[in-house]
Amino acid sequence: MAENEQPNRVAWDFLGQVAIVTGANRGIGETIARRLAALSAEVHVFDVEKGDLGDQFENVHCHAVDVTDAASIAAVLEGVDPLPTFLVNNAGITRDRTIAKMSDEEWQAVIDVNLTGAFNMIRAAAPLMAEVGGGSIVNITSINGIRGKFGQANYSAAKAGMIGLTKTAAREFGAKGVNVNAVAPGMVMTEMAEKLPQEILDKALGETVTKWLAEPDDIANAVLFLLSDAARAVTGQVLQVDCGQYL
Repeated sequence: MAENEQPNRVAWDFLGQVAIVTGANRGIGETIARRLAALSAEVHVFDVEKGDLGDQFENVHCHAVDVTDAASIAAVLEGVDPLPTFLVNNAGITRDRTIAKMSDEEWQAVIDVNLTGAFNMIRAAAPLMAEVGGGSIVNITSINGIRGKFGQANYSAAKAGMIGLTKTAAREFGAKGVNVNAVAPGMVMTEMAEKLPQEILDKALGETVTKWLAEPDDIANAVLFLLSDAARAVTGQVLQVDCGQYL
């Protein structure tokens, strides 16, 4: 490759696809929603508060949805027309505390949003995808759902549960044309992460083999691949996007 030559870039085109992205008012979810919208998908943002991304894109529709409430999901899905072909389960919260000090509420809140929320969305959306001939689901889990993390028993358990949920959903919906995969980020330099204490960022950086930390677009790139026809033979898989943190 010549010195100034740029590597080939895959130009995804999602015209005609209808995507739901949960937890997309900020961070990784917002980046994924923006990228999908820029690539011509019709995007529905499901977040606990109605966001403003729809003010920036004509093909983005923002909804106030509590993913822990199946009735809330069903009510909004009734108005999604055409039916969804993509689902990205990104909604998540943290309530960090060691096991000995973690309250019942801290445990349950994280399980409810991060795991039950993803289950509720898949249960509601996957049959609709089957109706239109198929689709693709990507769950945003975490390397901490694979390795565990001190002070994150609730989060790690929920993210580990998402991996089991991903594989089960892949088995159940595969014959109906619906692929289900997961992306497992490590530390990602979102606006929220940039506000973390420097020692936490330094520790995460020290775990990498690249000696730099992923950005939201790195996660979005993996999600777009798994949603695309290029990944039509990929299902039930967990793609780690962590700059080698887990190694």
